[in-house]
Parts: sequence; structure tokens; C-alpha cells
Amino acid sequence: MLLIFTDLDGTLLNSDDYGYHGAITAIADLQQQQIPIIPVTSKTRAEVEVLSTEIGLTDSFIVENGSAIFIPKHQDYLFSEELKISGKYYFRQRGCVYAQVRDGLRDLSAAIGEELTGFGDLTIAEIMQLTGLSTQEAQRAKNREFTEPFITPKNVDADRLAHHLKALGFNVVVGDRFSHLIGDQAGKGGAVQWLVNRYQQVNRGESITTIGLGNSPNDLAMLEVVDIPIIIPGIKGVHPGLANQGWQVAPFPGSVGWGVAVAEEVKGLIY
Repeated sequence: MLLIFTDLDGTLLNSDDYGYHGAITAIADLQQQQIPIIPVTSKTRAEVEVLSTEIGLTDSFIVENGSAIFIPKHQDYLFSEELKISGKYYFRQRGCVYAQVRDGLRDLSAAIGEELTGFGDLTIAEIMQLTGLSTQEAQRAKNREFTEPFITPKNVDADRLAHHLKALGFNVVVGDRFSHLIGDQAGKGGAVQWLVNRYQQVNRGESITTIGLGNSPNDLAMLEVVDIPIIIPGIKGVHPGLANQGWQVAPFPGSVGWGVAVAEEVKGLIY
């Protein structure tokens, strides 16, 4: 059995226009072969639902930097007693809830002596201006359940942020523009491993191979736990935070690179 785990922005979706057309043929081939395509993203459930419907993805997905795994009810064979129900999904929460991370952001501001601005402090218009998202897209991005993106402070290094948040009982994913405050049990790697284990439990005796695709250090934990990690480069090449890993690099950025790399890898595994 083969599972595809993929980041979205800058990976399956282009960095510049968020398009995915370069991957359409590969996605259709994977679906014809009943190979699950599982988004693993910092996006919210609301954002992933819209994208999944638009692209035609029907499998489980992992949101808000590994804070929760959502399994559509038609995949009831993956059900276990530890899962809860939310609407049309079974779900496994690994992080904390939104109110907790909002409190954590205020505590972090006090600890470093600098006012930090999270999505909860921003209007829809301000999020649109900062991200280039449309009104509806910004609303879905703001509809957070488990984590809080905040504007990365320029005069506080990543290690200091991580140190303070660890003391407060949280983790952080530091980015160039936005960082994400997440629960201490959250993370892309752990969420991917949990879902792989669930597939393993219901497919006893069948070997499982995992492919992971990502483009930034935010994807490092995911890429470290899959069998076949693939880096999607940016226009200027591989992100410095993923350099020198010895991993496969797709031949093109964005969705085109995703489509080519996945098609070649799947062909090699299956044939």
C-alpha cells in the first residue's frame, strides 16, 4: 500500500498563484489507482475542505501543523475508539484548542517584552493585505481551531521564541513572515506517524510505503518520518532550511514539480 502525504502552499499549490494545475494529471492517476493523497498543512479545516472539493481530494487530512487529523466518515475502516466526531468527520486532536493558544500568545508577549500580533488581532482586511488572500480565503484562514499564526518578530531569534514557549507549555513553528504557536503535542511528524499506524493496524500484514512532499522547514518533521521524502524547490532553489538533507528534489517548483516527482516515484514503486 502506498500513501502520499503532502504540504499544500508552495508544494502541491504554486507559491505565486496557489494554482495546482501542474499536478492534475498525477492526482487523477493516483485516484485511479486508489492511492490516498493526504494534505499535511498549516491551513485550517475550513481551508482544506474548500481546496479538497475543488481539487477532488477525498481522503483524510492533517491541519494546523499537525494539531488535528480529520478522517471522512466514508473512511470508517480507519475508525478507532480514541477518535471523536465533528460533523462529517472522525477526528483526532493532538494540539490544544484555540482559546489556549491565544492565551499562550499573550503570555509569550509578556515573556519577551514585545507585543505580538496574531490572526486573532487582525481584521479580515488586514489578513488580506498581509497574505494576498481573497476575502473568503482570509475568513477561512482566520477560522482557526487549534493554532495561532502570528507575525514573526524581527528582533527575537527562533531559539528564544522556542525556549519561552516550551516553558509556557507550547511549541512554535517559526517562519519568515508568520510563525505558528501550537500545542506541545502537535506537529506534522507525529500526526503523519499516527495516521500511518492507523492504516497499518487495519491493513495487517500489508506493507505500507509513504511518500512525503514539502518545500520548507515547516515540513521537516513530516519529511523525516516518511519512507521517501521529496523536496519541492522554490523559484530560487531548495529552501536553505532543507538543504544538505540528501533527499530527492523535484525538477520544478510548485505543482508541476509535484506532478512530475510523484508520477516518476509511483511508477518506479508500482512497476
